[in-house]
Amino acid sequence: MGEHLTDEYKEKVNPFGLVPVIDDNGFKLTESVAILRYLSREKGVADHWYPKDSHLQARVDEYLEWQHLNTRANCAMYFRTKFLHPMMTGKPASEKDVNRWLRSMNETLDKIENVWLKDTPFLNGNRISIADILGACEIEQPRMAGFDPCANRPVLSAWMDRVKKELNPHYEEAHKVVRLVTKKFNENPGNFNPK
Repeated sequence: MGEHLTDEYKEKVNPFGLVPVIDDNGFKLTESVAILRYLSREKGVADHWYPKDSHLQARVDEYLEWQHLNTRANCAMYFRTKFLHPMMTGKPASEKDVNRWLRSMNETLDKIENVWLKDTPFLNGNRISIADILGACEIEQPRMAGFDPCANRPVLSAWMDRVKKELNPHYEEAHKVVRLVTKKFNENPGNFNPK
């Protein structure tokens, strides 16, 4: 753990010191959206993941671009403000900042439920796509800070269940740490220790 923070990793793998990264026979990519688009184009995956049809692909891209400043930013900042920063510094979270990100995150989750999923079972249509993978993963993050993004959101909850069903057993394997941290945080939210 923490290999991505080493000088060697930054020099040889990713100069930003972040994950994910892929190395496809010497071709390196360091951003998740670019990685998923690349893999979809180059590795012969089923067309529904990132459709070749220009209109269908544009719908997937529409969510992928929207999510950067919405799903990703708001869910990540809530998690960071309420959970990660206090855990790393030992200082309590700023309630003002937590509430700010909570409002923004709730607005985003409501838009996913009422706009993106209004007429379709998946974010961009009737079939799962890379947009659903990214959306679901971002929405999992706040669980580790004691927030249930699906509470009182039946459309969002049903969509999350569909995504899990389509991706399992890999979905649960990929979220094993999320489940462990969520359980530990919920058992003792005031005095959380991840160890």
